[in-house]
Amino acid sequence: MQLVHNAIHNVDLTAIVSDGKSYTYQQLLDSSRAFAERLLNGATDLNEARVAFMVAPGFDYVRVQWGIWRAGGIAVPLALSYPLPSLRYVIEDTGAQIVIADKAYVDILAPLAEEKGFRFITPGDETESVIGQSLPELDASRRAMILYTSGTTNLPKGVVTTHANLEAQISTLVNVWQWSSSDHILCVLPLHHVHGIINVICCALWAGATVEFLPNFSAEAVFDTFQRGQVNVFMAVPTIYFKLIAYWESLPIERQQQVTETLFRFRLMVSGSAALPVSVMEKWKTVSGHTLLERYGMTEIGMGISNPYKGERRVGYIGLPLPDVSVRLVDEENAVVEDGQPGEIQIKGDTVFLDYWNRPEATQKAFTDDGWFRTGDIAVVEDGYYRMLGRDSIDIIKSGGYKISALEIEEVLRTHPAISDCSVVGIPNEEWGELVAVAVILSDQTVSADTLPNWLRERMPAYKVPRQYRIVEELPRNAMGKVTKNDLKPLFK
Repeated sequence: MQLVHNAIHNVDLTAIVSDGKSYTYQQLLDSSRAFAERLLNGATDLNEARVAFMVAPGFDYVRVQWGIWRAGGIAVPLALSYPLPSLRYVIEDTGAQIVIADKAYVDILAPLAEEKGFRFITPGDETESVIGQSLPELDASRRAMILYTSGTTNLPKGVVTTHANLEAQISTLVNVWQWSSSDHILCVLPLHHVHGIINVICCALWAGATVEFLPNFSAEAVFDTFQRGQVNVFMAVPTIYFKLIAYWESLPIERQQQVTETLFRFRLMVSGSAALPVSVMEKWKTVSGHTLLERYGMTEIGMGISNPYKGERRVGYIGLPLPDVSVRLVDEENAVVEDGQPGEIQIKGDTVFLDYWNRPEATQKAFTDDGWFRTGDIAVVEDGYYRMLGRDSIDIIKSGGYKISALEIEEVLRTHPAISDCSVVGIPNEEWGELVAVAVILSDQTVSADTLPNWLRERMPAYKVPRQYRIVEELPRNAMGKVTKNDLKPLFK
């Protein structure tokens, strides 16, 4: 396992900072080995047994995940925010034989463990009971992890990645984003998604860098951590940047300047997991002096496209294909489209997942006959850079014979001085197929939604102008900050 081999060369460096304590790579190696031995319980290999774990972000999370891998198991991270029915679904769907919960989540999962009869573990101080048994040798082709899709149109599917997939995903980003052992990143992301697990934790630990965990997110706590001067890499979703901007704007000018001076010294700032509004990118540049590096990825592929670390980062674009990742855009007949024409993003390469857990038909549908993964996302290539138009099933609205990008309309709406946020959705309609509808959050309550159609007609073709409008107090979002558009649609019925 390459992560472990790399760590052996960095034993004296700080790997993790959490709960006010610092842990070296040697401590991570020792503790994850001890936990692997506890999982094995005298066996020689877990042989790809699924091990679900519900552990708060921090040192315990990482040592448990590494321990699962080192024991030969498949890691199944559970979302801390999920209700019991959702947790039950993942545990039952994977057929998890072992479930791990730290003290904060024992009461949630213990009754399920008693009902289902799986082995139930609470992490403790395993280092006191290390017996030094040999751990299994892991072939890169072995399954390593199952992460679940968001399930926007069907039940969530388990995405199976091998150790080879993970190593390809991690090594690619370490190289293109120039990670090194001198980096120090703050993790504020949920750890049941690729963004937090791969892009933040695994990339940092692969490179010998330091990962610092924040117990609970708050903009004040993030900036206070930044002000200590150690963090130089940061990755977040657009919603987090939006919250940081709002907090920065509330600060006295002197404090704003102090924060900006600190942020200016950062090496890298990345945004992902949802489309980055141009307005947020531009405001963050004012706050930090940085043009956020926007990239594109999925649970099934890791990262596939990225703006360059060095070079032009185009506002409103997701960038260029990453090294060793093949990308093409195709039409509905699966024919490759010309530059400038919209098409579905399809991906091929070593980073692409193995299959959907126990769903052979879904796996088959996800790939073309010649092995390309169908992402379901629509983009266009302009001067070599990819620009995202949206997800075919959610963000591409088919109205009156047109294919309309909801994301494009949202970008225009956000330039309105009275709109703080918005979301555009397609509503089923017999005459048009779908009607374009918009929910807006107004920062100026004297503005009426009735004024928006004329304002929009001056800025975009008439067929893109929404026909229904709703003013809302907030937009429903999932754990990664994405607007859950299906939850908005009932507002228009």
